[in-house]
Amino acid sequence: IFKRLPEKHMNTGWVLHQIGRAYFEMADYQNSIRVLQVMEKREPHRMQGLEVLSTALWQMKREVDLSYLAQRVADFDRESAEVWCVVGNCFSLQKEHETALTFFRRSIQLDPSLPYSHTLCGHEYFSNEDFEKAIACYRDAIRADERHYNAWYGIGAVYHRQEKFDFAEHHFRKACTINGQSSVLICHLGMAQNANGKPYEALDTLNRAFRIDPRNPQAHYQRALVYQSLGRNEEALTELNKVCDAAPREAQIHFSIGRVYKQMGQTEKAMRCFLNALDLDPKDTNLIKAAMEKMDEPDIEEEISDF
Repeated sequence: IFKRLPEKHMNTGWVLHQIGRAYFEMADYQNSIRVLQVMEKREPHRMQGLEVLSTALWQMKREVDLSYLAQRVADFDRESAEVWCVVGNCFSLQKEHETALTFFRRSIQLDPSLPYSHTLCGHEYFSNEDFEKAIACYRDAIRADERHYNAWYGIGAVYHRQEKFDFAEHHFRKACTINGQSSVLICHLGMAQNANGKPYEALDTLNRAFRIDPRNPQAHYQRALVYQSLGRNEEALTELNKVCDAAPREAQIHFSIGRVYKQMGQTEKAMRCFLNALDLDPKDTNLIKAAMEKMDEPDIEEEISDF
Protein backbone atom coordinates (compact mmCIF):
# COMPACT_ATOMS: atom_id res chain seq x y z
CA ILE A 1 0.00 0.00 0.00
CA PHE A 2 2.72 2.47 0.96
CA LYS A 3 4.65 1.79 -2.25
CA ARG A 4 1.70 3.11 -4.25
CA LEU A 5 2.07 6.55 -2.66
CA PRO A 6 3.57 9.47 -4.62
CA GLU A 7 7.30 9.86 -4.02
CA LYS A 8 6.88 13.06 -1.95
CA HIS A 9 4.70 11.13 0.50
CA MET A 10 6.66 7.90 0.28
CA ASN A 11 9.83 9.60 1.49
CA THR A 12 8.37 11.15 4.63
CA GLY A 13 9.57 10.00 8.03
CA TRP A 14 6.18 8.65 9.09
CA VAL A 15 5.77 6.42 6.01
CA LEU A 16 9.39 5.19 6.16
CA HIS A 17 8.83 4.40 9.87
CA GLN A 18 5.79 2.24 9.02
CA ILE A 19 7.63 0.41 6.22
CA GLY A 20 10.69 -0.21 8.41
CA ARG A 21 8.48 -1.46 11.21
CA ALA A 22 6.64 -3.79 8.81
CA TYR A 23 9.96 -5.32 7.72
CA PHE A 24 10.95 -5.62 11.39
CA GLU A 25 7.76 -7.47 12.27
CA MET A 26 8.45 -9.96 9.47
CA ALA A 27 11.92 -10.46 11.04
CA ASP A 28 13.51 -8.98 7.90
CA TYR A 29 16.03 -6.99 9.91
CA GLN A 30 18.32 -6.05 7.02
CA ASN A 31 15.55 -4.29 5.11
CA SER A 32 14.18 -2.78 8.32
CA ILE A 33 17.58 -1.23 9.04
CA ARG A 34 17.93 0.00 5.46
CA VAL A 35 14.57 1.80 5.46
CA LEU A 36 14.82 3.21 9.00
CA GLN A 37 18.30 4.58 8.32
CA VAL A 38 16.83 6.45 5.33
CA MET A 39 14.13 7.76 7.70
CA GLU A 40 16.84 8.92 10.11
CA LYS A 41 18.72 10.78 7.36
CA ARG A 42 15.57 12.40 5.94
CA GLU A 43 14.31 13.54 9.35
CA PRO A 44 17.24 13.51 11.82
CA HIS A 45 15.03 15.23 14.42
CA ARG A 46 12.55 12.31 14.40
CA MET A 47 12.92 10.05 17.43
CA GLN A 48 9.88 7.82 16.78
CA GLY A 49 11.01 4.62 15.10
CA LEU A 50 14.52 4.68 16.51
CA GLU A 51 13.60 2.10 19.16
CA VAL A 52 12.78 -0.27 16.28
CA LEU A 53 15.97 0.63 14.38
CA SER A 54 18.12 0.04 17.47
CA THR A 55 16.49 -3.34 18.12
CA ALA A 56 17.06 -4.39 14.50
CA LEU A 57 20.72 -3.38 14.86
CA TRP A 58 20.82 -5.39 18.11
CA GLN A 59 19.40 -8.43 16.32
CA MET A 60 22.08 -8.16 13.62
CA LYS A 61 24.82 -7.58 16.25
CA ARG A 62 25.91 -4.35 14.54
CA GLU A 63 27.63 -2.92 17.59
CA VAL A 64 29.44 -0.04 15.88
CA ASP A 65 26.31 1.27 14.13
CA LEU A 66 24.29 0.95 17.33
CA SER A 67 26.93 2.77 19.41
CA TYR A 68 27.07 5.61 16.87
CA LEU A 69 23.26 5.90 16.84
CA ALA A 70 23.08 5.91 20.64
CA GLN A 71 25.70 8.66 20.93
CA ARG A 72 24.02 10.84 18.28
CA VAL A 73 20.49 10.67 19.68
CA ALA A 74 21.57 11.02 23.32
CA ASP A 75 23.28 14.29 22.40
CA PHE A 76 20.22 15.43 20.42
CA ASP A 77 17.26 14.82 22.76
CA ARG A 78 17.55 13.48 26.32
CA GLU A 79 13.82 13.94 26.98
CA SER A 80 12.70 11.35 24.44
CA ALA A 81 11.68 7.88 25.64
CA GLU A 82 12.82 6.36 22.34
CA VAL A 83 16.34 7.73 22.85
CA TRP A 84 16.80 5.78 26.09
CA CYS A 85 15.56 2.61 24.35
CA VAL A 86 18.39 3.11 21.85
CA VAL A 87 20.98 3.68 24.59
CA GLY A 88 19.69 0.70 26.56
CA ASN A 89 19.90 -1.55 23.51
CA CYS A 90 23.50 -0.42 23.01
CA PHE A 91 24.47 -1.56 26.51
CA SER A 92 22.36 -4.72 26.21
CA LEU A 93 24.34 -5.78 23.14
CA GLN A 94 27.52 -5.39 25.22
CA LYS A 95 25.98 -7.72 27.87
CA GLU A 96 25.81 -4.88 30.42
CA HIS A 97 22.29 -5.81 31.49
CA GLU A 98 22.06 -3.75 34.68
CA THR A 99 23.13 -0.59 32.85
CA ALA A 100 20.67 -1.36 30.06
CA LEU A 101 17.89 -1.73 32.64
CA THR A 102 18.71 1.70 34.07
CA PHE A 103 18.16 3.31 30.67
CA PHE A 104 15.01 1.32 29.87
CA ARG A 105 13.54 2.37 33.23
CA ARG A 106 14.38 6.00 32.35
CA SER A 107 12.47 5.52 29.09
CA ILE A 108 9.44 4.27 31.05
CA GLN A 109 9.63 7.32 33.36
CA LEU A 110 9.50 9.64 30.34
CA ASP A 111 6.65 7.80 28.58
CA PRO A 112 4.90 4.96 30.47
CA SER A 113 2.58 4.47 27.47
CA LEU A 114 5.43 3.30 25.19
CA PRO A 115 5.04 -0.51 25.30
CA TYR A 116 8.47 -1.20 23.81
CA SER A 117 10.25 0.24 26.86
CA HIS A 118 8.48 -2.24 29.14
CA THR A 119 9.22 -5.12 26.78
CA LEU A 120 12.91 -4.29 26.52
CA CYS A 121 13.05 -4.14 30.33
CA GLY A 122 11.46 -7.59 30.37
CA HIS A 123 14.06 -8.94 27.95
CA GLU A 124 16.87 -7.76 30.24
CA TYR A 125 15.28 -9.35 33.29
CA PHE A 126 14.87 -12.53 31.23
CA SER A 127 18.59 -12.44 30.39
CA ASN A 128 19.30 -12.13 34.13
CA GLU A 129 16.90 -15.06 34.75
CA ASP A 130 14.72 -12.84 36.95
CA PHE A 131 11.56 -14.32 35.45
CA GLU A 132 9.07 -12.80 37.92
CA LYS A 133 10.15 -9.25 37.08
CA ALA A 134 10.34 -10.12 33.38
CA ILE A 135 6.69 -11.23 33.34
CA ALA A 136 5.67 -8.10 35.28
CA CYS A 137 7.33 -5.92 32.61
CA TYR A 138 5.73 -7.83 29.75
CA ARG A 139 2.31 -7.45 31.40
CA ASP A 140 2.90 -3.70 31.77
CA ALA A 141 3.62 -3.60 28.02
CA ILE A 142 0.36 -5.43 27.28
CA ARG A 143 -1.55 -2.99 29.50
CA ALA A 144 -0.08 -0.17 27.40
CA ASP A 145 -0.97 -1.95 24.14
CA GLU A 146 -2.73 -5.31 24.20
CA ARG A 147 -1.65 -5.94 20.57
CA HIS A 148 2.04 -5.60 21.42
CA TYR A 149 2.93 -9.12 20.31
CA ASN A 150 6.55 -8.82 21.49
CA ALA A 151 5.33 -8.91 25.10
CA TRP A 152 3.08 -11.93 24.48
CA TYR A 153 6.15 -13.63 22.97
CA GLY A 154 8.23 -12.63 26.01
CA ILE A 155 5.79 -14.21 28.46
CA GLY A 156 5.75 -17.35 26.30
CA ALA A 157 9.55 -17.49 26.38
CA VAL A 158 9.55 -17.26 30.19
CA TYR A 159 7.01 -20.07 30.54
CA HIS A 160 8.93 -22.20 28.03
CA ARG A 161 12.13 -21.74 30.05
CA GLN A 162 10.18 -22.76 33.16
CA GLU A 163 8.87 -25.83 31.28
CA LYS A 164 5.26 -24.65 31.62
CA PHE A 165 4.60 -25.66 28.05
CA ASP A 166 0.79 -25.22 28.09
CA PHE A 167 1.18 -21.59 29.13
CA ALA A 168 4.06 -21.08 26.68
CA GLU A 169 1.98 -22.44 23.79
CA HIS A 170 -0.96 -20.18 24.71
CA HIS A 171 1.15 -17.02 24.76
CA PHE A 172 3.10 -17.85 21.60
CA ARG A 173 -0.23 -18.54 19.86
CA LYS A 174 -1.54 -15.15 20.99
CA ALA A 175 1.58 -13.47 19.57
CA CYS A 176 1.09 -15.32 16.25
CA THR A 177 -2.57 -14.27 16.15
CA ILE A 178 -1.50 -10.63 16.35
CA ASN A 179 1.45 -10.98 13.95
CA GLY A 180 0.82 -13.92 11.64
CA GLN A 181 3.57 -12.91 9.21
CA SER A 182 6.53 -13.63 11.46
CA SER A 183 8.21 -16.92 10.68
CA VAL A 184 10.20 -16.54 13.92
CA LEU A 185 7.07 -16.33 16.11
CA ILE A 186 5.41 -19.27 14.37
CA CYS A 187 8.59 -21.27 14.82
CA HIS A 188 8.48 -20.66 18.58
CA LEU A 189 4.87 -21.83 18.65
CA GLY A 190 5.95 -25.06 16.94
CA MET A 191 8.77 -25.46 19.44
CA ALA A 192 6.31 -25.15 22.35
CA GLN A 193 3.88 -27.61 20.77
CA ASN A 194 6.62 -30.19 20.35
CA ALA A 195 7.74 -29.72 23.96
CA ASN A 196 4.08 -30.05 24.98
CA GLY A 197 3.82 -33.52 23.42
CA LYS A 198 2.11 -32.43 20.18
CA PRO A 199 4.69 -33.32 17.50
CA TYR A 200 2.28 -33.52 14.57
CA GLU A 201 0.71 -30.16 15.40
CA ALA A 202 4.26 -28.81 15.66
CA LEU A 203 5.06 -30.07 12.14
CA ASP A 204 1.95 -28.35 10.75
CA THR A 205 2.93 -25.12 12.51
CA LEU A 206 6.51 -25.29 11.24
CA ASN A 207 5.19 -25.80 7.71
CA ARG A 208 3.42 -22.44 8.14
CA ALA A 209 6.74 -20.89 9.13
CA PHE A 210 8.37 -22.32 5.98
CA ARG A 211 5.64 -20.87 3.75
CA ILE A 212 6.48 -17.41 5.08
CA ASP A 213 10.28 -17.82 5.00
CA PRO A 214 11.61 -21.02 3.37
CA ARG A 215 15.17 -20.06 4.40
CA ASN A 216 14.50 -19.80 8.14
CA PRO A 217 17.23 -22.00 9.69
CA GLN A 218 15.48 -22.08 13.07
CA ALA A 219 12.42 -23.69 11.44
CA HIS A 220 14.68 -26.39 9.93
CA TYR A 221 16.26 -26.93 13.34
CA GLN A 222 12.95 -27.21 15.18
CA ARG A 223 11.60 -29.57 12.53
CA ALA A 224 14.68 -31.73 13.01
CA LEU A 225 13.96 -31.93 16.74
CA VAL A 226 10.38 -33.01 16.01
CA TYR A 227 11.54 -35.69 13.57
CA GLN A 228 14.07 -36.88 16.14
CA SER A 229 11.37 -37.16 18.82
CA LEU A 230 9.34 -39.29 16.39
CA GLY A 231 12.32 -41.55 15.63
CA ARG A 232 12.53 -40.29 12.02
CA ASN A 233 16.29 -39.89 12.21
CA GLU A 234 17.07 -39.75 8.49
CA GLU A 235 14.67 -36.83 8.05
CA ALA A 236 16.10 -35.17 11.16
CA LEU A 237 19.60 -35.51 9.74
CA THR A 238 18.54 -33.94 6.43
CA GLU A 239 17.11 -30.91 8.25
CA LEU A 240 20.15 -30.52 10.50
CA ASN A 241 22.54 -30.65 7.56
CA LYS A 242 20.62 -27.75 5.97
CA VAL A 243 21.04 -25.77 9.18
CA CYS A 244 24.74 -26.66 9.33
CA ASP A 245 25.21 -25.37 5.77
CA ALA A 246 23.68 -22.04 6.84
CA ALA A 247 25.56 -21.83 10.17
CA PRO A 248 28.62 -24.09 10.01
CA ARG A 249 30.21 -22.65 13.17
CA GLU A 250 27.25 -23.24 15.52
CA ALA A 251 28.33 -25.80 18.13
CA GLN A 252 24.71 -26.57 18.95
CA ILE A 253 24.09 -27.87 15.42
CA HIS A 254 27.09 -30.21 15.43
CA PHE A 255 26.00 -31.51 18.84
CA SER A 256 22.48 -32.17 17.55
CA ILE A 257 23.79 -34.00 14.49
CA GLY A 258 25.96 -36.10 16.79
CA ARG A 259 22.93 -37.06 18.87
CA VAL A 260 21.11 -38.24 15.76
CA TYR A 261 24.09 -40.33 14.62
CA LYS A 262 24.28 -41.76 18.15
CA GLN A 263 20.62 -42.81 17.98
CA MET A 264 21.31 -44.40 14.59
CA GLY A 265 24.19 -46.42 16.08
CA GLN A 266 26.84 -44.61 14.00
CA THR A 267 29.11 -43.90 16.94
CA GLU A 268 32.19 -42.89 14.96
CA LYS A 269 30.30 -40.13 13.12
CA ALA A 270 28.62 -39.11 16.38
CA MET A 271 31.97 -38.78 18.15
CA ARG A 272 33.34 -36.65 15.29
CA CYS A 273 30.35 -34.28 15.58
CA PHE A 274 30.71 -34.03 19.37
CA LEU A 275 34.41 -33.17 18.99
CA ASN A 276 33.52 -30.49 16.40
CA ALA A 277 31.01 -29.00 18.85
CA LEU A 278 33.66 -29.03 21.59
CA ASP A 279 36.16 -27.23 19.35
CA LEU A 280 33.62 -24.58 18.35
CA ASP A 281 32.39 -23.85 21.87
CA PRO A 282 34.87 -24.98 24.53
CA LYS A 283 33.03 -23.01 27.26
CA ASP A 284 29.93 -25.25 27.35
CA THR A 285 31.51 -28.65 27.74
CA ASN A 286 29.35 -30.50 30.29
CA LEU A 287 26.55 -31.58 27.97
CA ILE A 288 28.93 -32.55 25.17
CA LYS A 289 31.29 -34.52 27.40
CA ALA A 290 28.35 -36.30 29.04
CA ALA A 291 27.13 -37.40 25.60
CA MET A 292 30.63 -38.58 24.65
CA GLU A 293 31.05 -40.56 27.87
CA LYS A 294 27.66 -42.27 27.39
CA MET A 295 28.21 -43.19 23.77
CA ASP A 296 27.16 -46.80 24.33
CA GLU A 297 24.14 -45.97 26.49
CA PRO A 298 20.61 -45.20 25.24
CA ASP A 299 20.04 -41.53 24.54
CA ILE A 300 18.06 -39.52 27.10
CA GLU A 301 15.77 -36.73 25.99
CA GLU A 302 17.44 -33.43 26.81
CA GLU A 303 16.38 -29.86 26.29
CA ILE A 304 18.91 -28.59 23.79
CA SER A 305 17.05 -25.79 22.02
CA ASP A 306 18.87 -23.29 24.28
CA PHE A 307 22.19 -25.19 24.30
